[in-house]
Amino acid sequence: MTSHPGRGDDTGPAEPQALVCARCGTRAEDPQPTWTLSVENGVRRHSCATCSRDNLRAIEGRPDARWW
Repeated sequence: MTSHPGRGDDTGPAEPQALVCARCGTRAEDPQPTWTLSVENGVRRHSCATCSRDNLRAIEGRPDARWW
């Protein structure tokens, strides 16, 4: 039996983690096709459908952090 680095033992596949909206804190257990994903300073940030719609102009108009 082999173990994966950092896991210590072979406990099987990892449980899927719930998505949490970075703006309002809404939680979703399953992948949501209407949510958006952005990567800011190497950190993945999810936004729920409501926050995505409410902030679409800011999301689309904001350049990637490496441009600053």
